[in-house]
Amino acid sequence: MIVSFHLPTSTNKTGPIEPEYHTLLMAINCVVLVIGTISLSLTMHILNYSSTSSTSIAVLNLIFAHFIFLITVPFRIYYYVTNTWTLGHSWCKVVSSMIHIHMYMSFIFYVIILITRLLAFYNKGGQLHCFQRIHALLLSTVVWAVVLVMVPCIIHFYYGQNSTPNGSTCFKFGTSIGYAAKLINYIISIVIIVVATVLTVLQAYVVWDLYKRHPMGCNLQQDFWAQLKSLFFALIMVVSFIPYHIFRFYYLENIDVQNLNEVFLSLTTFNCLDMLNFMGRRNWYICGHICISW
Repeated sequence: MIVSFHLPTSTNKTGPIEPEYHTLLMAINCVVLVIGTISLSLTMHILNYSSTSSTSIAVLNLIFAHFIFLITVPFRIYYYVTNTWTLGHSWCKVVSSMIHIHMYMSFIFYVIILITRLLAFYNKGGQLHCFQRIHALLLSTVVWAVVLVMVPCIIHFYYGQNSTPNGSTCFKFGTSIGYAAKLINYIISIVIIVVATVLTVLQAYVVWDLYKRHPMGCNLQQDFWAQLKSLFFALIMVVSFIPYHIFRFYYLENIDVQNLNEVFLSLTTFNCLDMLNFMGRRNWYICGHICISW
């Protein structure tokens, strides 16, 4: 989230979003809303028949984070279509902050899923499995409790505090970013880039190791498919989050490119399509048999 603090002397350096940005942002949000809603619905149906493993618990939390964000997407589409915000400054702050909350909640649950899978690979004991399930439930409870308590307070007292309420524009809170907020954002971006890169490399190594063990029959190994799905989550995290956080280093020093920042930020929402990960095993299985037969 772009953390912002009150700056009594700052001025507004950004104008309204240009028409070409509105068209692009509207298209991105429409795609995310339609495909994201479909993939979440199908995934919920699939998970109804799944066990309550630690990974399934993390995935359910991820689905809930996507669901909360998708509720706010129609309001973004409405704004980009009409080019006017008439729903009040407070609701503008809620909708604007939700895209950041969604991104970081998704990141947290991606990390939990990947670490759980890595631990499962290096420790095959059933005791660890039970240990992980219990702690996954506790961690989920703690995370959502913190979010439900802290986020409303941050939105009300800090987020966009220095922005001037305007009944016709929204998502313009860049001028509220002070020195302390910049420092926090730099740290957050560095952490996300490093953690995402390291976990992706580790997960890729695990998949490669499993493939080397069973080069001809890896598509029949349940463990291989589980780790491959985790690699998919890692790649989604890299593709969706890293470009935005790299660009943010430039944005924090050049607030006048806020329109371009909105585009990069909107691209992070494509991680809502990560639930398509649960649709592909049958297709990959068929393709694997075809390749082996050849």
